[in-house]
Amino acid sequence: MLFSRRNLLAGAALATAAAPLRPARAQADNIIRIGVLTDLSGQYRDNSGPTTVLAAHQAVEDFRPEQHGFKVEIVAADHQQKPDVASAIARQWYDREGVDAVADLNNTAIALAVNTVSTEKDKAQLNTGPASADLTGKFCNPNMVHFSPDTWCFSHSTGGAVLKQGGDSWFLIVADYTFGHALQRDISDLITKGGGKVVGAARYPFPGTTDFSSYLVSAQASGAKVLGLCNTGGDMENCVKQAREFGLSQSGMRVAALLGFVTEIHSMGLEVAQGLLVSDTFYWDMNERTRAFTKRFLPKTPTNYPSSLHASCYAGVTHYLKAVAKIGVPAARKSGRAAIAAMKEMPTDDDCFGAQKIRADGRFVTPVFLLETKTPAESKMPWDVLKVVSTTPADAAFRPLSDQACKMAAG
Repeated sequence: MLFSRRNLLAGAALATAAAPLRPARAQADNIIRIGVLTDLSGQYRDNSGPTTVLAAHQAVEDFRPEQHGFKVEIVAADHQQKPDVASAIARQWYDREGVDAVADLNNTAIALAVNTVSTEKDKAQLNTGPASADLTGKFCNPNMVHFSPDTWCFSHSTGGAVLKQGGDSWFLIVADYTFGHALQRDISDLITKGGGKVVGAARYPFPGTTDFSSYLVSAQASGAKVLGLCNTGGDMENCVKQAREFGLSQSGMRVAALLGFVTEIHSMGLEVAQGLLVSDTFYWDMNERTRAFTKRFLPKTPTNYPSSLHASCYAGVTHYLKAVAKIGVPAARKSGRAAIAAMKEMPTDDDCFGAQKIRADGRFVTPVFLLETKTPAESKMPWDVLKVVSTTPADAAFRPLSDQACKMAAG
């Protein structure tokens, strides 16, 4: 089934309307409903957004729930990067539209706001879009799991590599919201423990900032060896482009994008992004299974290759459906907490990440790859943009359970 961006946005408008799409559960007992709450119109729409909705549909198609005795419906809505809007949509979904689980939530502040509702209503929350490591730390709870890569793994992979290469003084440009703050904290902690120092930091309003010139001037004036970007999406792209225009690299300052998705590298172009180090948990051309997934998926979204957030949604929805098949639709519908517990008990296995697991704190663990952006000469096709520099194994890629503030970490 081919979904257009226009159709997805129209569906989002309907999903956020005041009237319910249908009464709260006058449906057949064998239907599970999953809501994908994402950015359909803002700066994260490419690395998540409409393609994430399609990833959820792909997971359902590949899982074939009818063979397990139940059906699945997917609904989607635009959270507009506003936590209050997101929590209102989630409450309507749960109360009036019979939604059993919510996925994506590609903004940490939104994930936290929605989790208040998910916990209250005992629904399953599949965090396949947000990035703060605190979601499986001080904010962990038994109603949610975290599939997307987080601030701890990004900091230790990209930041650790740059630090080892002599980048021991940093200036940070930080998105001023929960995710940016967490990334700033995690990279600052890594730098300090590694013998380096953060000589300055500047936080900018999120969303809505497009001109980063004043922050780049401050970075240049700081004398730091490295400019660390604690952001993603269009903000990261604009920072990299404007840093190049300002001549930061020519002046000897290295730009470190602590995280960057294939969609952003493609958008910037290799002339701008070449040599940039990023970290991620998924790349479409990593192995035979990732290429097989991409081949199945591309007919739905031929102009946007899958990012790790799309892959995380696919993996999260797939594993949730396996849990539903294990405990039964009535049990999964009655308690999202029970469905999440079943997800933790089973090993994961899908074409995006292979065989992995979910820890007691809800953290999905998988290898993290340090990736370097290719030069134009190295690239063989438009989306052939990254190459693997090194790999951190799954058991070392995320904050250790022993260091977690999560009350479930010992479970």
